[in-house]
Amino acid sequence: MPKSTELTQVTSKTLLPAAIHGWEIYLKDQGRSPNTIKAFLSDVRLLTQYAPPDRSIGAVTTDELNNFFEWMEKERAVACSPKTLSRRITSVKSFFRWLHQYGVIVPDPAEKVLQRSAISPLPQVLTDSEYEAALLAADRHRRETKPDARAYTLLYLLLTTGIKKSECLGIHINHIDLNAKDGPQLFVRYASPANRYKERKIILAEDWLAAYNEYLAQYQPLDQLFPWSPRRLEYLLEDIGEEAGLSKHLSFDMCRWTCALRDYQAGIEADRIRQKLGVSKIQWRELFIKIRQLNGEIKE
Repeated sequence: MPKSTELTQVTSKTLLPAAIHGWEIYLKDQGRSPNTIKAFLSDVRLLTQYAPPDRSIGAVTTDELNNFFEWMEKERAVACSPKTLSRRITSVKSFFRWLHQYGVIVPDPAEKVLQRSAISPLPQVLTDSEYEAALLAADRHRRETKPDARAYTLLYLLLTTGIKKSECLGIHINHIDLNAKDGPQLFVRYASPANRYKERKIILAEDWLAAYNEYLAQYQPLDQLFPWSPRRLEYLLEDIGEEAGLSKHLSFDMCRWTCALRDYQAGIEADRIRQKLGVSKIQWRELFIKIRQLNGEIKE
C-alpha cells in the first residue's frame, strides 16, 4: 500500500468509507486534478448508500456490485443516464483495482463486472474532397502578396497528427525535433504527472515541414508554437472551413477524427492509431467502434 502523510493502513477488514478516504489521499498524491478526484469519490461513495454500513471492503462481492449497478440504473430514485452509469462503473472498477493492486483484497470483485459503454453520437469527419478543399484554402494564404503560413501549418498538423486542442496549445518549439533518428517528430508532453501516460512521439509529415519553416520565419514564436487563445485558433479553423465552402463546422475535434479514420483506411494497425491518439485501451474500445462505423463497416 503506497504511504502518504497521515494515511492509515487499509486492510480487507476496513469499512468502505475509510477505504474510500484512503483512496482519496492516494489520488491526491498521484497529482490527479481536483475535478477528477471529486468525480471519482462522488461515484464510489454511492456504494456506501447501497451496502450495509458495516460492510468491509473484503466482504464486497461481484454479485453485490452487479446488484448495486442494477439498483442505480433501475431502482434508485435519482435517474442515471447510460453515460453516467458507464462512468460510475469505471470509477468503482478503478477503486477496487487499486485495492487489489496493493494486496488489500484478493480477488478483485469488480474485475468481472461488465463495463457498459454509452456510445455517443458519431463525430463528423472530412470527406476526401473536403479534406483537399480545406488544405487548398489554407494553402492559398501562403501564396498571397503578404504570405501567411499559419493556417496551413496549424490545419495540416492537426490532420496528420490527430492531436487534441489542449495538446496543440501545449506545443513548445523544443517539442518538435527535425533531426530525430526516425524522421521529424512531435513530442506531445503534459505538465501534470497524472497525464504522463498520454505523452508520446508522433512522426511528422515531410510535406508539412516547408510550411512550418515559413511559419517560423513569419511569426518567430519564442516558446509556444501557437501563442494565441484557444478561441482565436478555433476562429482560424472556422474561417478556413468557410473559405473552402464546407457545410460542416471545421474544428479541432473534426481534424482529430479525420486523422484517425484516414490512418485506419491507409491500413495502419489499430493499436498504432491508439498510441498515436494517446488514448487508453479502455477508451479505444469505443473510439475504434466509431472509426469502423465511420468507415461503413458496422451500422450505428
